[in-house]
Formats: sequence, structure tokens, C-alpha cells
Amino acid sequence: MNKRAHAFLRDLISQALAKVHALEHLCDEGLFPAFTKVYLADSTGFELPNSLQDLFPGSGGSAAQAGAKIQAVWDYKHGVCDHCALTPWNIPDQKYIDSVVALAQKGILFLFDLGYFKIKAFARIADAGAYFLSRLNHQTTILPMVAGRLQPLELASWLTTVADPRIEIPIFLGAKERGACRRLASRVPESIVNERRRNANKKAKKKGYTPSKAHLTLLAWNLFITNVPHTIWQMAAVFKAYPLRWQIELIFKSWQSYLHLASLKTKKEDTTLCYLYGRMLLILLTYALYPQRRATVWLKKKRERSVLKLVRHFQALAEQWMHAIFQSELALRRFLQRACATAERLATKASRKRQTTAQRLRESLRQHHESIELTVAVNA
Repeated sequence: MNKRAHAFLRDLISQALAKVHALEHLCDEGLFPAFTKVYLADSTGFELPNSLQDLFPGSGGSAAQAGAKIQAVWDYKHGVCDHCALTPWNIPDQKYIDSVVALAQKGILFLFDLGYFKIKAFARIADAGAYFLSRLNHQTTILPMVAGRLQPLELASWLTTVADPRIEIPIFLGAKERGACRRLASRVPESIVNERRRNANKKAKKKGYTPSKAHLTLLAWNLFITNVPHTIWQMAAVFKAYPLRWQIELIFKSWQSYLHLASLKTKKEDTTLCYLYGRMLLILLTYALYPQRRATVWLKKKRERSVLKLVRHFQALAEQWMHAIFQSELALRRFLQRACATAERLATKASRKRQTTAQRLRESLRQHHESIELTVAVNA
């Protein structure tokens, strides 16, 4: 293994991404009809041998001396990875978001967790005609309009006066940026609130400080911001849409558990990079098979595809897949046809009474559209 080898694998990854993007992708228009793409952005990290700390420095402190992250942007609507990059662990997500929002185009929706919270990035997304939905950093300045003037809102104090379990207000975000958006809050069950506060106190004690009363108050709420207008999403739809971000966590779990992304036994730089780029290439090839399988199962059975089951299915066939690659194009095609046909039966989510997140969102959007149609008919 040498530098030419991992340069070759990097080139294969670029070609694989280009091929995936060039494919005609089927998508579920029922879930996100107003958006061209739905991007779930996140990262997954893992330790590396200490010998790689110059190339991939760790996060510092008592953590590993060397580590890496894979930054991924998953298009939930089409079931494809539109961005994938290997970075040092010490590059925070809040900084890397600048590379993510470079993908922003009119009509795209981004779903972020708190690690990517950056007001300037949200402004760039809005300027591109795109949309964002994110958890709210409680330390951020929010400015509602009061009597024709923008005034800072003490969020914790204000929420103690709120009786409703869910509420939203229009705000401007940031003391300087002042980007227009919706601020939404949903009350959390008492058991979860107590757990959050125990964890906050434990973390504060470990670091030698006392959590503020305001912070403990805010732990009783899930707080979000979005620039998606009411005409697209009513308040209930926002709360049902955000849990879909968990899908990228399942994808990362499949990378770590089934595709053995971080099962490193190497020590040298070139060998380690070849392993990592080879794993990333395997990930892209495996997930390139996902969109068609998801669409087929939904059309035939009205059932959802399980990401974990699909990856596990193809991983179990890895040796046969390798043999087919080295035989001929015809052998590879026949293998993939058989494997995909079997996946329709083995990699489908189990039937259950409780609705999935996607089903709840679908129902909420259907009710919203029916309400709009009724209003139009009444006013006609």
C-alpha cells in the first residue's frame, strides 16, 4: 500500500459519487412534495492509531491523540448520499457546515442537529432559496416583533408563562444577522425532563460549575427554528418531520456495525488510508442499491425499507459479490438481480401497529392539504 493506492481509491470514490448522482432516482413525493431534496447532515467519528496524529489530530484533552470523522449529507427523499468526506476529528461540525451549505439550491431542505448550529450558515441557506430545520441553541439571541419593534426575548422566563404544550412565534435570529424564521417549542414529558436535568447536573459537576436556572427550565422543552413557511408546514408537521433526522444515525450504525468502518488494525498512514477509502467505497456501492429497493417495496407492499436490514443482507453476500465482480459483467448483473430480489423480502421493516415517523408525517401533511382544499372550496 502506498500513496498511489489511496489516491486511486479516492478517485474511485469521486467516480462512484458521480455515477450515483447521474442515476435516475425514484423518490417518495408524498412525504416532501414541496422540497426538491431533503438533506440530513451529520458526522460519525472514530479513533485512529496514534501514529496518524499529524494527519488526523484527535479532539485533544483526554481523548485519543488521532481520530477522523466522515462528514455525510444524505438525501432522504431520494435515498442517496450527496456528499461524503473524510476529515480530522478536530474540525468541529459547526465549522464544517460551511462546506455543507455550499450544496444549497432553491427548494432544498436541510435538517441539522445542534452541532451544526450556525446563524450565518442558515442565512446562506435562506439566500439560496432553500430551507432549514434545526434545534435551537438556547444561548442564541432571538428577537420577536413587539409593538412594531424588535426586542430580545428571555426565552426561559417567557416559557414559564406558556400553558400550551406546543407554541410558535415568528422571530428574527441573531443580534446582528436578524434572519427571519419561526421559533417552535414542544413541551417534553416529565420523565424525560427529569432525566435531562440529572444529566445536566452530572455534567456540570464533572466540569466544576452549576447549571443556570434558565438552562434547567429550557430542558423541559424541545426547541426548533425553521424558515419553512406555514403554507408548506403547519406547526404539527415540523415536530413530526424532525425525528426523520434519526435516519442518518441508523446509516452511521450500519457503517460501524455491519460495514466495519472503524475496525482498524493498521498502524501505517498509507495502509490506514487505503482501508478507510476502501470502506467508504463499499459504503457508496452498497447504498447505491437502496433507492430502487425502497421505492419498489413501497409501491408493492406500502411498507418501508429497513436500512440496517438491507446493509446486513448485502454484507452477508459480500464474498459472493466479490466473486461476481471478478467473473464478468453478466455474472455481476445476475448476482445483483438475485440479491435485490431477495432483499425485497428480507430487508423490509416489520409490520407494527405503531406508526413510523414517516407515516405520522405523511398523515399530518395529508390533513394539512385537505384543510387547504376545504378553505379554497369555501372561499370559492
